[in-house]
Amino acid sequence: MTDTPLLSVEHVTSGYDDVTVLHDVSFAVKTGAIVAIVGANGAGKTTLLSTIAGLVRPRQGQIQLRGAELRSRAANELPRLGMAMVPEGGRLFPFMTVLENLELGGYSAEDRQSVGQRLDEVMSLFPVLGERRSQLAGRLSGGERQMCAIARALMSRPTLLLLDEPSVGLSPLMTERVLETVALLARREGLTVVIVEQRVAEVLAIAHEGHILDHGRIVGSGKAAQLLNDQSVQATYMGL
Repeated sequence: MTDTPLLSVEHVTSGYDDVTVLHDVSFAVKTGAIVAIVGANGAGKTTLLSTIAGLVRPRQGQIQLRGAELRSRAANELPRLGMAMVPEGGRLFPFMTVLENLELGGYSAEDRQSVGQRLDEVMSLFPVLGERRSQLAGRLSGGERQMCAIARALMSRPTLLLLDEPSVGLSPLMTERVLETVALLARREGLTVVIVEQRVAEVLAIAHEGHILDHGRIVGSGKAAQLLNDQSVQATYMGL
């Protein structure tokens, strides 16, 4: 991890139609860091990721990736700039095979040879997907579907990975496994990760830094370990 910000979010206000969800949100993500965005349901976490990913246009503020302004760019341009997002639930194509879902993740690759090489790399990271490559994605277990969704995002060789609630629908044990995989990928692949998650203790355990979002505003920030041991955070978000 370096001190150089890969992603900068500066005074962003965003929402849908006449409803403002995010209010003056600012934070930076260092290269190689895992940053957790935590908070209760309805806090604006998904809206924040969607705004960074270009799916929701910010009304005010700036978003920069390696110094490049993203506000005016279409969402389909961002994979070429090194950003990939795994939406809540993964949103695989259930009647396509695992292999076909992964190939879709490499659609922006310049040539088929690079897609094939990346497939081999991703299969080595997720051996279970290699075993299931001909299986319909809809027949995977919940944990396998989440792994497949992450693997599909990795097919574009991102430098920044956005993860929206990867624990949804998973058991505590499978959630732990998925989050451990994210931490391992960050180290092995040199990924920078922004992860939105309701399971606060679990995600702070793998993160470097964290930000607490409440009613569309960041109300707390710090090192993940400090937030994890903060009594007010424990009482409000961990039920301790």
